Amino acid sequence: MALELRPNCEFCDVDLPPNSLVARICTYECTFCADCAENKLHNVCPNCGGGFAPRPIRPATEWRPGLSVAKRPPSKKRVHLSYSLDDIARHSARIKDIPPERR
Repeated sequence: MALELRPNCEFCDVDLPPNSLVARICTYECTFCADCAENKLHNVCPNCGGGFAPRPIRPATEWRPGLSVAKRPPSKKRVHLSYSLDDIARHSARIKDIPPERR
């Protein structure tokens, strides 16, 4: 199963194309831009509480049969947060000082 490449930041809705170097994901593939992940969410996923990592870039060239962004295209479905900004701020403040590997 290929990683779901979501097309936008769930917080600010900025476009994050499949080759974006500023896309960040958590272990559940929640997707945010680097600015939101670092400065607004403080490395706390508002959905699961985990930390973020840079989203991998899916190869544009089909180096192996069936494995490329053309053969396994990114999602077109835009995802948005289901929590209020106040709730997200409280959630982040509660656990941001705990390293992601200890949450």
